[in-house]
Amino acid sequence: VRCWSNIPFLTVPLSRAHGKSFAHRSELKHAKRIVVKLGSAVVTRGDECGLALGRLASIVEQVSMLQNQGREMMIVTSGAVAFGKQRLRHEILLSQSVRQALHSGQSQLKDMAIPVLEARACAAAGQSGLMALYEAMFTQYSICAAQILVTNLDFHDEQKRRNLNGTLHELLRMNIVPIINTNDAVVPPPEPNSDLQGVNVISVKDNDSLAARLAVEMKTDLLIVLSDVEGLFDSPPGSDDAKLIDIFYPGDQQSVTFGTKSRVGMGGMEAKVKAALWALQGGTSVVIANGTHPKISGHVITDIVEGKKVGTFFSEVKPAGPTVEQQAEMARAGGRTLAALQPEQRAEIIYRLADLLTDQREEILLANKKDLEEAENKGMLALPLLKRLSLSTSKLNSLAIGLRQIAASSQDSVGRVLRRTRIAKALHLEQVTVPIGVLLVIFESRPDCLPQVSALAIASGNGLLLKGGKEAAHSNQILHHLTQEALSIHGVKDAVQLVNTREEVEDLCRLDKLIDLIIPRGSSQLVRNIQKAAKGIPVMGHSEGICHVYVDTDASVEKVTRIIRDSKCEYPAACNALETLLIHRDLLRTPLFDQIIDMLRVEQVKIHAGPKFASYLTFSPSEVKSLRTEYGDLECCIEVVDSVQEAIEHIHKYGSSHTDVIITENEQTAEFFLQHVDSACVFWNASTRFSDGYRFGLGAEVGISTSRIHARGPVGIEGLLTTKWLLRGDNHVVSDFSEHGSMKYLHESLPLPQRNAN
Repeated sequence: VRCWSNIPFLTVPLSRAHGKSFAHRSELKHAKRIVVKLGSAVVTRGDECGLALGRLASIVEQVSMLQNQGREMMIVTSGAVAFGKQRLRHEILLSQSVRQALHSGQSQLKDMAIPVLEARACAAAGQSGLMALYEAMFTQYSICAAQILVTNLDFHDEQKRRNLNGTLHELLRMNIVPIINTNDAVVPPPEPNSDLQGVNVISVKDNDSLAARLAVEMKTDLLIVLSDVEGLFDSPPGSDDAKLIDIFYPGDQQSVTFGTKSRVGMGGMEAKVKAALWALQGGTSVVIANGTHPKISGHVITDIVEGKKVGTFFSEVKPAGPTVEQQAEMARAGGRTLAALQPEQRAEIIYRLADLLTDQREEILLANKKDLEEAENKGMLALPLLKRLSLSTSKLNSLAIGLRQIAASSQDSVGRVLRRTRIAKALHLEQVTVPIGVLLVIFESRPDCLPQVSALAIASGNGLLLKGGKEAAHSNQILHHLTQEALSIHGVKDAVQLVNTREEVEDLCRLDKLIDLIIPRGSSQLVRNIQKAAKGIPVMGHSEGICHVYVDTDASVEKVTRIIRDSKCEYPAACNALETLLIHRDLLRTPLFDQIIDMLRVEQVKIHAGPKFASYLTFSPSEVKSLRTEYGDLECCIEVVDSVQEAIEHIHKYGSSHTDVIITENEQTAEFFLQHVDSACVFWNASTRFSDGYRFGLGAEVGISTSRIHARGPVGIEGLLTTKWLLRGDNHVVSDFSEHGSMKYLHESLPLPQRNAN
């Protein structure tokens, strides 16, 4: 028998064999039987008198949704005392107002005092109303609820425990949601700690304990404890260094300092943790989360069941490596050390990584072969993605060349002075480049992305978190190992971290206090999902690569087929591949048009006809379903336009502001196109495939951005830097520059220091 707070708990409940809790959050979606414990702070209004009806309605909606999915839901609720207090206060005020109106007149009504209300009386008055409220709410979802009142003594009687167990099982069998509460009307008097401004409330520890007991007794898969804090913190919430604990393991109690209790109830977080650990020992998974926050309370229960990172998850399985939060902190500390190195030292790290890519070629290709074999055996990737996953000797050689370009061009990237101003005499201002901070790069099926992005982060002095797809796990592992080996030559191994935990991308996007910029590298769907999931973190990238090539009436016959073939066929899965071919109407039924069609047929490109193009043909190819399609394969759309102006309007309406090309020999038409197309990259007589950091001479890129803020187009080192202002003075104060002050502003531009010619 284990005891705390003078309440005994049997370590192995009578009716239950020792079970096994879920090891990871992602497994919570398999929970069948769930107990939701609603603390007093969740159920009670902010004025501590009456119920938070909107919040309660939201909780009932979520429980109903899960119940209708076939799960077995139970609720352990507080609130009878608060509801009863509201009713009794109303009755007392009404009674007093009548008596005082008869004996003293209206003048003294405002001076009426509310007597101290006894908690058990409040509970007796509130229990029926609380249950009636639950019944009315659940009825809206065609769900029946049933009330069960228990006391601690009921658990000491074996027969009563059996009866309770049987009743609950029968209710669950009939698809009824049990609403369980301590019978606060008959429990022994509480300790004399006052709460609810004069009302002694039965300790919340009773309901925490009750929820844990029932969860284990009923062999529950998951216990959700909702309180008025986000979860368990390593120190009292609100203190400067308090950090939310994502996963709590048995034995971690020594690392936690418990603070004061919540505004209502008397148990506090310590009681919740003890109850949670006891339930965990009995085989029930536990999550403690905030049920009062207006932004999350409407979906907190369903989010927990879906495995999202909400609150504190209690687990018996401790991972071997650091958590993703710890990795982000390590990356930030490592990044700051990296930024403090000399430029030559950062370049040396990148040169070393380039050498390792060629020296360890066999090991890299062997790991990549494992990934390819597993992907092919499982049939998990389409052919274009398999091509992205594949590494080769030539790819590794190209990577090494690109990394050496980055090293050579990064000598003065960090700490470069962009502006110097003499504000006043002996008061000088500088604007200098600095790293952004910690970057999170999420990429799919492209292991070659890892060394590229790592080199750019190293050159720009940024900490880096990498999250690769599981399809490239072996390749990513060895490439990250080589990256850390290169970083180790100057003691900054931790600056680049590879996330190997079972972390969902959506959860990573919520780490707004640890991550400064998210860069997705993958499908348009991945980018859209990340842009939607990011909570307060900027996302750099593009959701789609709908690139156009416009063939003008003055286009060169020799150039057209070469540029179109390269744009579409050289690498059709790339984001900078041609997707829509715009042809001037005057070129239809000309030899040039026939050459274009013949070339596409030879290259086995499937053609989709745009609406106008289809109208010119008796037998047309399949008409396009949407002019906003990124095919990512040997397919493209052909559409007809009447002028360069119409081509520009089409691009603006259906394009993605990525890369667009004009083929013409008319310089005036070309310049009009270049100046008026509002895309990140606009080319004249050149393939769309040139839209690439390596081909631009940036060495590599972290991605191509179609954003209009900070960085646009292929993003290299410059796009991973921001600035800070340095002001050097000598006893300067603003009051000296007032109307009658002794100093005047000069605001003179000063020459910049010479950049390193190398």
